[in-house]
Amino acid sequence: MRRIVAALTLALLATGSHAASPIEGRWLGTIGAPLERIEAGLEFRPAADGKLHAYLSNPLLNIYDSDVGEAIVEGNRVTNQPLSLDLVLKDDKLVGTFPGPRSPAAMRRVGKLPVEVPVPKLPTGPGPRWSTPLSGQVFGSPTAFGDTVYVGTTGAVMNAVDARDGKIAWTFAAGGPIHGTAAVTEDAVYFTCDDGFLRKLARADGKELWRHSLGDANVRRVLPHPTVFEWDYAASTPVLGGDIVYAGGANGEMHAVDVASGELKWRFATGAKIRTGALVDGERLVFGSDDGFLYSLDRATGRELWRFDMQGNVTAIPVRHEGALIVGNRGPGLNSIDADKGTQNWRLYFWGSWVESTAVIHDGTLYVGSSDLRRVSAIDPGTGAVKWRSDVYGSTWGTPLVVGDRIYAGALGEKPYMIRHVGGFVTLDRATGKALSRWPLPETGNFQWGIAGSPVQSGGGVVVATVGGSLMSFPLQ
Repeated sequence: MRRIVAALTLALLATGSHAASPIEGRWLGTIGAPLERIEAGLEFRPAADGKLHAYLSNPLLNIYDSDVGEAIVEGNRVTNQPLSLDLVLKDDKLVGTFPGPRSPAAMRRVGKLPVEVPVPKLPTGPGPRWSTPLSGQVFGSPTAFGDTVYVGTTGAVMNAVDARDGKIAWTFAAGGPIHGTAAVTEDAVYFTCDDGFLRKLARADGKELWRHSLGDANVRRVLPHPTVFEWDYAASTPVLGGDIVYAGGANGEMHAVDVASGELKWRFATGAKIRTGALVDGERLVFGSDDGFLYSLDRATGRELWRFDMQGNVTAIPVRHEGALIVGNRGPGLNSIDADKGTQNWRLYFWGSWVESTAVIHDGTLYVGSSDLRRVSAIDPGTGAVKWRSDVYGSTWGTPLVVGDRIYAGALGEKPYMIRHVGGFVTLDRATGKALSRWPLPETGNFQWGIAGSPVQSGGGVVVATVGGSLMSFPLQ
């Protein structure tokens, strides 16, 4: 209340008077498109600059009383550019579109709006079976092969760890930080490194078999920071198709490399860094780039078949569902693209949240994480309709792990940050999304803590890597 009084006082001093608009006050209603309707609130009140501002409360996006800028009032109409808001006052209701031109909104006057509530005290579930400290940070995901997991760190070490007891089987000292996830086969481990090389190691003992230059050793990387939003934490994950391994570089080039020799077969240049893996889709290779495009190439020659404008950096790997490719981005949300034509089937808005997570499809339902939304979402992959969204209280950059009737997800904490995020390991009911347990991971004193990558099943448990540099295994529930 004091803040509102102060704002009103400053407005009166600035303008000499303030004529109250019938738009002023608190409004609550439903917004969104047919794929998802949610509850959201707005308050229109004078700000310190003497102008009428809009303040957003969106519980799904974990935003409360957030100043989103000036509200332009023309008669009984109010607009706000940052929210793509366009509402008309009619019979003491605000109706129109918000957000975007195809998102109908209907809001009514209320006395109060939703407020943030504490993180609930959920059962912790069983604690870790073991925990193994590694060097540096881990932004990628562990890769499981049998009872061994393979994970690289920013401390420039690739680790092979026995998932049954957490003992390190072997290590390989690389020439720079490892930010990506390894690809593992019966006889080899492939990974990219910030020294500019794609490497192949023997899976049995970690001996280097060959290295291939991606030509990106001197490209700058800016890690997540409270006020610097490049958030360049990821790296390309190699993928194998027949006798070729495909990997992207920070110079924007996708390389096709001979598995046996490490020799280049072809390369294809995009317009910006490639910080994600590719999908081998039959005779095609599909991947995204920081230039905002999704590319489909002929796998044998590297010839471009089509590109689709995703309108935001693509940091997730596409997944195939029937004739579609489904992938998120740092832009409008989750997209379904026709695999043959490169045209859009549907787009599901994530309310401004990035979709860094690579999705997984299980029994006809797609599961995917999110950043500021903090939710694991269950979605119909054919239509994009939301089945449920479940709050895990932190960013879920990794792929949710589906095992039986449970979903396991890692959550990344961030502080200070505009939205509350806390680190943890969360178990959900697959049918309903209900949170069954949450093992909290303590703050480390760094900006980020918790789990940045994907959980994997190995050694009789669920293995996760913390961004602080520890590998741990939780029992299956």
